[in-house]
Amino acid sequence: MQVARATIFDVAQRANVSIKTVSRVVNREPNVRDSTRQRVESAISELRYRPDQSARNLASHRSHLIGLVYDDPAAYELPSSGYIIKMQEGALRACRAGMNELLIHPCDFRKKTVGAELKALIRDARLSGIVLAAPLSNMPRIVRAIESTNTPLVRLSPGSVITDLPTVVTNDREVSAEMVRYLAQLGHTDIAFITGDPLHEAVADRFLGFQDGLAQSGLKMIKRFVIAGDNSFRSGEACARKLLQRKHRPTAIFAANDDMAAGVIRVAGRMRISIREQLAVAGFDDITLSRQLDPALTTVRQPLARMAEHAVAMLANHSEHSNYECVPATLQIRESTGPAPVKH
Repeated sequence: MQVARATIFDVAQRANVSIKTVSRVVNREPNVRDSTRQRVESAISELRYRPDQSARNLASHRSHLIGLVYDDPAAYELPSSGYIIKMQEGALRACRAGMNELLIHPCDFRKKTVGAELKALIRDARLSGIVLAAPLSNMPRIVRAIESTNTPLVRLSPGSVITDLPTVVTNDREVSAEMVRYLAQLGHTDIAFITGDPLHEAVADRFLGFQDGLAQSGLKMIKRFVIAGDNSFRSGEACARKLLQRKHRPTAIFAANDDMAAGVIRVAGRMRISIREQLAVAGFDDITLSRQLDPALTTVRQPLARMAEHAVAMLANHSEHSNYECVPATLQIRESTGPAPVKH
């Protein structure tokens, strides 16, 4: 037998408050005592109450719907969905805590109509706010299109700060320098770097960090050891072949993301170059694949879930947060890196 769904009347009765007070708590309105709010929230949790979304929308003239807008992975030949899943996890967690719903919207920023597409999305879905992921977050025409609708916006990893809009980032440059220092401490002096898609400004910061790390370690950058990739697995393979077929090849390769680092490991295996003993490989992002590789990939854990969670919280409680937050990334040391091979 199906159990009847709890109603707002049930919550009001359990918490011994009026229906109006329950509505204020659900809609995150001010002027509710902390003790009363806690009592209502406890009743909501005990009864597993879920507000009727359509009625809630009509009552408040807003949708309680937050949009997560990101680059469509279908536009890539070999996309990695790991970073998208992490963003969704964090955004959903924050939405549930704030009794909001999440709408995910991949879009192709290469289309000239993307601005009109986003305006129509905001109008038709009556979005309460938007979290805009990279690389869309650093594209002025897309940011301006959203701003023109007066919809609250928080940008994830936009690279350079192009406006004073609320922004959540991680420390790409600083943690990339830390990775290079770690490789140098292992004795590596011939360190290569595979750059990422130039449209991702935050990824470009990783190359700056690579240069910083070399300088901090007293090493010079070897220009022929810097190869341009495009964030895809296949470009990682192509770059690895160029680097590892050289007579004087690097002993360590740091790729700007995990997909390209995985491509390096695959090529090295085919060339019978031993990972860790003959070649150290490091990546960036800590997607699921990095732990499934053999050997497991040393990488930088980008806190995408927490970043998205902070972005949604910033939208929901804008008065309680600053306009800029940095969620630090951390090194994840695994089996793909080891001491530099002894030169004979």
